[in-house]
Amino acid sequence: MERGADLILKRAVDMDKKQQYTLAFVLYQEGLQILVDPLQATKDQNEKECLRTKTKAYMLRAEKIKKIIDEAKATGDYREQTKIEAGSIGNGYASVFGRFLDHSVVHIIIEDPYVRLHHQCLNLVRFCELAVQKCQKLSKVSLVTTRDPDDGKNQIIRLEELKQSLNSRSIIFEVKFSETLHDRQITLSNGWVIKIGRGLDYFKPPEKKFILGACDLELRPCLETTVDIFHRSQLK
Repeated sequence: MERGADLILKRAVDMDKKQQYTLAFVLYQEGLQILVDPLQATKDQNEKECLRTKTKAYMLRAEKIKKIIDEAKATGDYREQTKIEAGSIGNGYASVFGRFLDHSVVHIIIEDPYVRLHHQCLNLVRFCELAVQKCQKLSKVSLVTTRDPDDGKNQIIRLEELKQSLNSRSIIFEVKFSETLHDRQITLSNGWVIKIGRGLDYFKPPEKKFILGACDLELRPCLETTVDIFHRSQLK
């Protein structure tokens, strides 16, 4: 258990050095939570003191990071930019931006010109599944996209099915079509804006139907893209 915490905290330190502070903060919290059990369970006083010292050091760093994030958000200076490498895995929606989806989110606006084809609409469903699980107060999801000039009928059918499903959970789903939309971004009502170069569709198609990654996007190889995350106060 302690080894598992060490691995998580090691990654937290790595993200900390890269100034990926929101991810580092989440990892510090996760690692510290795992350390609590062995700290409480051990009878060896030397081991207990060692764990207590380690826990305190990581806790102080986590608190400092939280302060860095809050101060940067207040001044409009907080920004995280990362690059997803071609062929890399472990970059599902939960890993890339799931930490920004929480109880403070009541409305999500998705701007993506290419939510048309079957797999693109399925990516939207996967995103909504994550949002519903993490955002307990979510009441509205808005999609801005473009019409499919070749198969608009099936595009509407897919989006209508999603609308009915979200409505069954008392979540409004609205779709607006724009013929000039180009940028791709997700805006959360808690102030965070997530810009992904390829939008939600940054995964390679699975080579076969029954392989790892066919269902779980965390195991699906990615296409190269960039992710830019900032707080609403960055917007001019």
